[in-house]
Amino acid sequence: MSQGKRNFFEDVYSVVKKIPFGKVTSYGSIAKYIGSPQSSRMVGWAMNSSHNIHDVPAHRVVNRQGLLTGKHHFEGTNLMQQLLESEGIKVHENKILNFSSVYWDPVINLPPFKK
Repeated sequence: MSQGKRNFFEDVYSVVKKIPFGKVTSYGSIAKYIGSPQSSRMVGWAMNSSHNIHDVPAHRVVNRQGLLTGKHHFEGTNLMQQLLESEGIKVHENKILNFSSVYWDPVINLPPFKK
């Protein structure tokens, strides 16, 4: 960040790092939380760029229906699913089962975002 300006990707990563083990959130929920509700796709781009950052659990970010839409950006055919299942999240045909029970909303669960 230079001269006090925030970096969108860094803002996204700061939220993703707070998603609890065994929970997931959506691209849109992150976008809404950081004050850019129309930027779900950019959140996806941030996730695609995060795979070399070891402490960003990108596997915990899915689409609003619980689909593993970003899975092809992970190494291996089923790595995203395997990571979610290792946290106790059930996945069938690239969709999280009982999505509402594992969904974590940063708007509700985090203090207001400060730009």
